[in-house]
Amino acid sequence: MTYDRDEIWHELGYLAYHLHWDLDALLDLEHGDRRRFVTEVAELNERAWQEAIDG
Repeated sequence: MTYDRDEIWHELGYLAYHLHWDLDALLDLEHGDRRRFVTEVAELNERAWQEAIDG
């Protein structure tokens, strides 16, 4: 199975920015694990924004 190169780089950039992990650590993740981290970080960000908005 192949994955879109731009999508992978987007995932890597997103996780590196939010988790401060280096490229090697991110590249060692299986695709499913990387997608799960992206989902989890996105949900944490959404909750943080909602708390900031709601006070």
